[in-house]
Amino acid sequence: MRPMISLALIAVSAIGLSACSPKAQNETAEAADAITADANATMIEAAKDTDAASDRAFGAAENAMDRGAEKIGNIADAANGEIDE
Repeated sequence: MRPMISLALIAVSAIGLSACSPKAQNETAEAADAITADANATMIEAAKDTDAASDRAFGAAENAMDRGAEKIGNIADAANGEIDE
């Protein structure tokens, strides 16, 4: 959301400064490039954080399923031992 707002502000600023001097236009372009780089870095970091959180959640779910399956297996083994005896 923030990158979209930033990009919109950049576009409005660029249009407003289009009649200005070449120096002002260069400064605007440099500012736009810096904002774009910051937005890209933020989105990349957010994607990495989301991937890491997903990996942790799936790992925890997998461990919980393994523990549950082990308990079920132990109960089944115990029940099978009672039936055989």
